[in-house]
Amino acid sequence: MKRQRQQAILELVRREPLASQQAILDRLRELGYEITQPTVSRDLDELGLARIRDASGHLRYAAPQETAPLGREDELRRVLQEFALGIVASGNLVVVRTPPGAANAVAQVLDRVEIDDVIGTVAGDDTILVVAREGVRGRTVQRRLERLSQREAG
Repeated sequence: MKRQRQQAILELVRREPLASQQAILDRLRELGYEITQPTVSRDLDELGLARIRDASGHLRYAAPQETAPLGREDELRRVLQEFALGIVASGNLVVVRTPPGAANAVAQVLDRVEIDDVIGTVAGDDTILVVAREGVRGRTVQRRLERLSQREAG
């Protein structure tokens, strides 16, 4: 039952902009789960879900470590398109600006994707420091991230 409930939570936050534990609790109850708020809180913690601000500035729960059916680079493209507000290079460093509360989620995806030219990231609330490998210019990494962050005309 716990596994099914947690899968339902993941599906809900993937499909809907749920901003509070109460909203998740209400939706689970609508789906027939008899559940309490402390159980929802534990499930969110176990699943690694966190509240972030989306590109519109609205709070919602998200699962940054989840690759879903997307490939790694597709996942990075999606989060950069949604959250990257600016990308600037200096030396072998790149700074990525995000809405408040989103930097950690984006940095987790950057780290998980394991871009060849990147050795790691450090995230604050709305800023990510991306460190390029020895001998790789930050500008090279910046251009790659900018290409990924470009929304396709549709």
